[in-house]
Amino acid sequence: MSETLQIDPADRFELHPFYMFRWEERQKAYLLMYPEGIVKLNTTAAETLKRCDGDRSVTEIIDELKEEVKNGPNPESASQVEKSVCKFLEESNAKGWIRRKKEGLEKNGNR
Repeated sequence: MSETLQIDPADRFELHPFYMFRWEERQKAYLLMYPEGIVKLNTTAAETLKRCDGDRSVTEIIDELKEEVKNGPNPESASQVEKSVCKFLEESNAKGWIRRKKEGLEKNGNR
């Protein structure tokens, strides 16, 4: 049985502390590193993960990437950017690479 994450536009994600995300000059790529291995990320995945800082909402990440892609050498449609970002966030969350930032519980009590 597969569980699907429902992405809320207001969700904020952050890199799970178990993982390290960095640029590797020798490979000319961003890598996601953990004790059992390394994942070489494509451009869209890397640009999305860079923005998973717990401060930006999903909407903000998508808007930033749409703007970046629009001005880049290979313009992608806005809907394709949104689809790619949401798919990456769902898969990354399922793999445990990122997690939803928990906030508001202290301020608002039960939610």
